Amino acid sequence: MIDDSSRCPCLSGESYGACCAPLHRGAAAPTAERLMRSRFSAFAIGDAGYLLATWHPATRPERLELDEGIRWYRLDIERTERGGMLDTDGVVEFSAFWKGGGQSGVQHEASTFARSDGRWVYVDAAG
Repeated sequence: MIDDSSRCPCLSGESYGACCAPLHRGAAAPTAERLMRSRFSAFAIGDAGYLLATWHPATRPERLELDEGIRWYRLDIERTERGGMLDTDGVVEFSAFWKGGGQSGVQHEASTFARSDGRWVYVDAAG
């Protein structure tokens, strides 16, 4: 895990304890972008349970195995569409950078999010 005083992996500029840790511990994300950031941080620290818990029930896999050889180190939010405190759906387009196995790369995605039981959840990748 990561110490609360460490820089948050999502690169918000805040400490982990002030940014993604509360969400990882059960607090609801106020926006789709905050959920996206917390999900990136979960990938960065290897928290598959959080990723599954914040995945829409209709699209959630039964299991999720994270590759321990991949290090997620940078998140760039490209754009957001809806996904605010009063919305019921939203899109967050991002680029997530990784290194591992002597290689590096970037995953570019436009993720769709929805509110389910009053909480933001990841639905799927739009591209």
